[in-house]
Amino acid sequence: MKRYSHKSCRRYGIKLCQSAKCPVARRNYPPGVQGPKGRLRLTEYALQLAEKQKAKVIYNITEKQFRLTFDRATKVEGDAGQNLLKILEMRFDNVVYRLGIAETRAQARQLVNHGHFLLNNKKVNIPSYIVTKGDVITLHKGKENKKYFKNLQLGTKAEILPGWLNFDAKKMESKVLHVPSKDEVERNIDTQAIVEYYSRR
Repeated sequence: MKRYSHKSCRRYGIKLCQSAKCPVARRNYPPGVQGPKGRLRLTEYALQLAEKQKAKVIYNITEKQFRLTFDRATKVEGDAGQNLLKILEMRFDNVVYRLGIAETRAQARQLVNHGHFLLNNKKVNIPSYIVTKGDVITLHKGKENKKYFKNLQLGTKAEILPGWLNFDAKKMESKVLHVPSKDEVERNIDTQAIVEYYSRR
């Protein structure tokens, strides 16, 4: 599992993690300096690289996984950048996070790895698995007695649940209604910069 520190949040000047203790709100300047010194003017390439790195941090994936996902996005009809975000959103671990079952994507990845969920009544423990329209996600039989799920305080509310997902908290059952639209994906990422970054290579 890829691990990122709060230095990444401070480096890019934006909260990229899901931690309530993220220091970027108090220290919105790069790490390694004593107090805010301003930000260096970055080259076009550096800005493109930064957007790619930000996306990796947000979705908690490795460089290889990100590149493979981008390659997949370019093979789908439509805008490659938007396709990239849609595929990232539909990763199994991200869906578990979006449902509010996990507080962070890293925790969601761990829950999936440990085989806590069924996808269409089949055990799937691959965090990078891409769900599709109509898929039904349920808790593995017997897992509801696990301490984590018994004590789980679901923070998911109807107004913050993505429109492309349906979730029955009592049954711990979710259904993928459709592919997320442009307005239902992560908005803190400049996808055009990422596309331009990979076009250089």
